[in-house]
Amino acid sequence: MEDTTVKLLGNKGSPYSHRAEVALRLKDVKFEFLHEDLAHKSDMLLRHNPIHKKVPVLVHGEKPIAESLIVIEYVDEAFEGYNILPSDPYERAMARFWARFIDDKVIPAFWMSCWTDGEIQKGFIAQSKETLTTLQRQLEGKKFFGGDSIGLVDLAGCMIAFWFAVLQEVAGINLLNEEDYPVLCRWAEDYCSVRAVSESLLDKNILVAFFASKKEKIFATKAPVYD
Repeated sequence: MEDTTVKLLGNKGSPYSHRAEVALRLKDVKFEFLHEDLAHKSDMLLRHNPIHKKVPVLVHGEKPIAESLIVIEYVDEAFEGYNILPSDPYERAMARFWARFIDDKVIPAFWMSCWTDGEIQKGFIAQSKETLTTLQRQLEGKKFFGGDSIGLVDLAGCMIAFWFAVLQEVAGINLLNEEDYPVLCRWAEDYCSVRAVSESLLDKNILVAFFASKKEKIFATKAPVYD
């Protein structure tokens, strides 16, 4: 008999793990969450994701799937129910484009804005403001990037919705705020209030304490500590 069990190797403090967990919850898939200590990654994680050695990894039966955006698409196609990606080919392509925009442009600029200083920081802040403004335009007239319900781009943007506030607090900057980005901030509140999302989030204070404890190391290396 084919093994159809679902396991998710992840960490609650990782926005990338969060993407995969919410996708499973939206689909109402029964799964086992296997917590990974990111400082001492398990043999199971390294075996199933030997190339990147990062969370999340979805294991469906004996089949491992890595990389959060790929996991989301796999979950959407492999399980019945809630549609995470739109059915229209053009809309699907656009969803993939904006998900990549978040990963390739929005997150790196904001991350570096938090962990640099002086003129270098000013440059990254300018980049971050530009990418956030561009992204906010995509939300005008909509509750979520996916329309009336959350979709691929909303899941891709989870770091903006929840983790950015944590990073700002630890880094002592005020980049994403209601005055400059009212639509994004409203969306962030709506996103975090969705049950499948809220059930997957850590308490904000736990994340603040975690990043505060890593602040000197992050400032020195600029390397992410959540995957």
